[in-house]
Amino acid sequence: MNVDLTEIEPVERRVDTLLRADTDEGAYLLVVESQRKPDDRKRGSWPYYLSYLYEKYRCEPVLIVTTQNSATARWAAQPIRLGLPGHHSLSVRPLVLGPDNVPVIVDEWEAERDVSLAVLSAMTHGRGPHAAAIREPLAAALRTVDADSAAAFVQFVDSCLADPQAQQIWRDLMTAMQYFWRHPLAQQVREEGIEQERAAKVLKLLDMRGIPIPASARERVESCSDLDQLDTWFERALHAENAEDLFVDD
Repeated sequence: MNVDLTEIEPVERRVDTLLRADTDEGAYLLVVESQRKPDDRKRGSWPYYLSYLYEKYRCEPVLIVTTQNSATARWAAQPIRLGLPGHHSLSVRPLVLGPDNVPVIVDEWEAERDVSLAVLSAMTHGRGPHAAAIREPLAAALRTVDADSAAAFVQFVDSCLADPQAQQIWRDLMTAMQYFWRHPLAQQVREEGIEQERAAKVLKLLDMRGIPIPASARERVESCSDLDQLDTWFERALHAENAEDLFVDD
């Protein structure tokens, strides 16, 4: 076997969230992974993440897995052991937070008393029967912490909401809070809004000119995230004889 451990091919490896926490006991790197379902390939990358981060930063990494599914929590909690039976060269034991070990917090006073726990409650119960009742008390509690912490908490919750409708409700709640717009997520939301507006203008122009829009053409326009492309389609829509004329030379 080749003893050169240098990676020849670039491989995409990216954790969901990486934070540095300074405590009385020392500094830690918090590697937060949001897991919606079992994924053995993703699980196999966790030892790599931890080893790489320790080698790069010389700071103790802590793997935290969040999930909204009890079965996935049990799967994620299983230790990863590499090496000989009874003599493991490497052992990874994730700290798993799921619906069975994180309380449901639906009271505003309780959320304000422990905002971090309220955030974890929203992250792990986002698909359960209490999901809607958790969000509003948390939104109110976020006003009691500093802007940078609140913006980070907003991103945590947003990244764990698998249901598009629930995610949109959460974003609507957050738009009323000025600190939200300081976070990169806000820029993403603004860009998505601009894209949707441009796409709507292209389709509206075709409709005003009485040009039928097939479902495939409508889907292509609405799913486009390239503003320059949408501008090009709008210009073509001014003179197009049919919807397919938008995509000529693309």
